[in-house]
Amino acid sequence: MYIGYTQNLRDRIKRHQDGFVRATKSRQPLKLIYYECYISRLDAKRREKFLKGGKGRAELKIQLQDIFSKLRY
Repeated sequence: MYIGYTQNLRDRIKRHQDGFVRATKSRQPLKLIYYECYISRLDAKRREKFLKGGKGRAELKIQLQDIFSKLRY
């Protein structure tokens, strides 16, 4: 799982896929499975901080596991 903030999602994904981001360089290939969009930059940064913290990360992990378990018939 990678959590990050950007103003240009397409560019950020390309940088990750092209291996220019150290955090994900060794985990290729990558696939975007979830994102959130905010109008306010401040709100986006607050959400990123929450998701990078223990409780936020744990809640997101549970949410994504639940979604993926329902996709596997």
